[in-house]
Amino acid sequence: MGSPQIFWLQLLLSCVVCAVAGAWWVWPSLTKLPRNSALIPLLFVQVFRYLGMTLLVPGMVDPKLPRELLFSTAYGDLLAAALALSAIIALRTSVRAGVVLAWVFSIWGFADLLNALRSVLQVNLPSYSLGPVWFIYTFYAPLVIASHLMIFGILVKSKS
Repeated sequence: MGSPQIFWLQLLLSCVVCAVAGAWWVWPSLTKLPRNSALIPLLFVQVFRYLGMTLLVPGMVDPKLPRELLFSTAYGDLLAAALALSAIIALRTSVRAGVVLAWVFSIWGFADLLNALRSVLQVNLPSYSLGPVWFIYTFYAPLVIASHLMIFGILVKSKS
């Protein structure tokens, strides 16, 4: 099995594990909490998206990777992390804009994920040397996706 196949297998298995854990333990626990309290732990998962800045550290990934892809992914993640932290602070302090910030983060963060997925497919990312960034894509990204889906679920559920 080559590197690209291992990458996709690990990504798929991490998504399955996150889906099962989310459905069996996380979601049932969060639905018992008030909206703001349920959103905060899910947003904390997103705060670590600043790790995407690792793509810009010389020697961490293959230098043949397109720079525009690296910059767009790294800075998109950094902005997502800042928005998530802002939403956490607003929700924790019961600022009225907390839910609005959670929506802003969710829309930006998910759009950024879709853009990153497009880039991964476009350049066939797993065919490049990724170094430790490999684990961001195959372990952390599935947590981010699961967290996003649950955030959207809580935000939509609380609207009705």
